[in-house]
Amino acid sequence: MSTARKCVLAVPMVLLVVAGLLFSSAGTGAAAPSAWRYTMVAFNNDSDRDMDVYQSSDGTDFTALQAGAYRPPAGVVRDSSIFRHTDGMYYVTYTTGGGAEIGFARSTDRVNWTFLQNLPIPFCCLLLPGTGAGTGSAGSSELPSLSPFTTKAWAPEWFVEGDRVSIIVSLSAGGGFVPYLMTATDPGLTTWSAPVPLTGIINDHIDTTVVKAGELYHAFTKGENKKVIEHWIAPSLGGPYVLDPTFRDFGPLKEGPAVVQLPDGTWRLYYDDYTNQKYFYSDSKDLVGWSEPKELPGLSGTVRHIGVMREPA
Repeated sequence: MSTARKCVLAVPMVLLVVAGLLFSSAGTGAAAPSAWRYTMVAFNNDSDRDMDVYQSSDGTDFTALQAGAYRPPAGVVRDSSIFRHTDGMYYVTYTTGGGAEIGFARSTDRVNWTFLQNLPIPFCCLLLPGTGAGTGSAGSSELPSLSPFTTKAWAPEWFVEGDRVSIIVSLSAGGGFVPYLMTATDPGLTTWSAPVPLTGIINDHIDTTVVKAGELYHAFTKGENKKVIEHWIAPSLGGPYVLDPTFRDFGPLKEGPAVVQLPDGTWRLYYDDYTNQKYFYSDSKDLVGWSEPKELPGLSGTVRHIGVMREPA
């Protein structure tokens, strides 16, 4: 790599802020309300044209808040990820199925959503580490090269740390997918940095999501070579990530990991057992040892590649 050119991506005057105060009171029981609320967004086995929204007070038992809450003007709404911005509004980003772009929508109440933008991934300055035929080994030291274009953008995930809002998105230029980091460059989230690969995680990895615990960053991703969920650890968001060889084996043909922290500090990993059309979750106190997976009650067999967020109720 000779020069470190920068591409800044401008989103046409769309204020990506998140709001939406939903109080929702579900059910008729007399139990005291939970101090926390979990929101799940997902497409379902019947349609990837609509995003459904669910809520829960414990991160286990979810009920429908709004089926078909959002349908984009065109394309699909797969692999949606949700967060609440400092302006109070809720934002989702998602796979559009339209090639080298990702979609955005926002809501004030998690029920009514407004399409914001399909964001093209820049056609310049794209670093491509090991995306040729997808046969490289994890942790390969193959040097990045520049590509003039991106052909696919998939499974964007929010990562928010302090006042920095980022997206981790899987990109492909004709070979395997690689996770890239894009960071908002203005407070209104209207411009984004050029995609930069997460150092270390290369050669056919998709559906990457990252959480921070202490001083370390933990990436959960689907390794396409074996189609299993992997755990990678790094000292910074951009890497370098190192594969955790002790990570629990959840078996082959799993994807769409989503991770949320429960109020007691426990981490919960949800994943899609897509060939069996089931959804499972597993818990960990330290992101090292994981409990025996349990099937997600009520929604297993319905939801696909979920996004989950927790906030005060």
